Amino acid sequence: MFRKIVSVAIAVMMLAGLCLSFASCSENTGEFKIGVILLHDEDSTYDLNFINSVKAAVKELGLDDKQLILKRNISESNECYEAAVDLVNDGCTLIFADSFGHEDFIIKAAKEFPEVQFCHATGTKAHTEKLSNFHNAFASIYEGRYLAGVAAGLKLNEMIDKGEIKADEAKMGYVGAFTYAEVISGYTAFYLGAKSVCPTVTMDVQFTGSWYDETLEKNAAIALINGGCKLISGHADSMGAPTACEERGVPNIAYNGSTLESCPKTFIVSSRIDWTPYFKYICQQVMDGKTIDTDWTGTLKTGSVALTEFNETVAAEGTAAKIEEVKKQLMDGTIHVFDTKTFTVEGKELTSYMADVDTDADFTKDTEAIKDGYFHESEYRSAPYFDVQIDGIKLLNTDFG
Repeated sequence: MFRKIVSVAIAVMMLAGLCLSFASCSENTGEFKIGVILLHDEDSTYDLNFINSVKAAVKELGLDDKQLILKRNISESNECYEAAVDLVNDGCTLIFADSFGHEDFIIKAAKEFPEVQFCHATGTKAHTEKLSNFHNAFASIYEGRYLAGVAAGLKLNEMIDKGEIKADEAKMGYVGAFTYAEVISGYTAFYLGAKSVCPTVTMDVQFTGSWYDETLEKNAAIALINGGCKLISGHADSMGAPTACEERGVPNIAYNGSTLESCPKTFIVSSRIDWTPYFKYICQQVMDGKTIDTDWTGTLKTGSVALTEFNETVAAEGTAAKIEEVKKQLMDGTIHVFDTKTFTVEGKELTSYMADVDTDADFTKDTEAIKDGYFHESEYRSAPYFDVQIDGIKLLNTDFG
């Protein structure tokens, strides 16, 4: 009888402790707020991708919509710092900014508010700033670009097989925002993916000098098409390039999300970073009082690199199956996107390359990036640092004011 009474008492105490723990957790969850600083708004495919991801994370974590504050159309200027201060005053203990040019202003805020955690996408300075409350994040999107490139190469092969183009006419066009490593890494991976299945492919790149300018992006795509490009992709944030492709009947590989609804006759597939896993991770870490990684790199395995569904009416037959095959090879390390045997620089295999990983004012090359036969992208920091100009890719302009 005594044992039974003790057992019941222990059970009651454990239950009470569990309830107190749950109440404490609920209380912490209730106090938690995340603020997100966006370069543009929902009209930008880039920013919409972040908005959808953070909303999905908030929902999956069981948080209230009021615990998320979005700051839209915040320029890469001191306006970003001011937005961060506003979010701190609104009670946010976690603040995220989504654009490369936001970084210095987020660092300024992080130094001023050490009790708040600041996270930044595409940035390069967290590992050298060494602030306990400032963190960078990105994903191995070059793998997604490579997969999308495979889809592009298969489409070119189909056009060759049908007699629509000759093998030596398999030229792609790419609309790039800036000559940053992030863009270079992306278009090179895309090209290498296409080249892995269509060996005669070449590519022209037209830069706009802006992350988001629908007119410039559309005009760049038109110029590429007029220059003989049979398929268009890009790294810019508006619907400019996809719209140009739809109007001219040129196949298109999109970025950041599907354009199927707007471009049903030309859209093939899109690669994107799914930021949901990262948003869930940083929210949970802050709520639990745990440390956030200084540099976090999402991968295919974490679900951070994704492709949309294929447009079967435009994609070449067998594309989905081939993509799954290549995806498995990337995940198990059978193939590497930047395998130095798959490309040349001025006709020679690249055996050594010093990358600019530790950002400084002079962009000093400081880290050997090639070992084991491939360039190790996004391993020494999360943001891309592959900026090699390889053979087969022609830059039409690099001076955009």
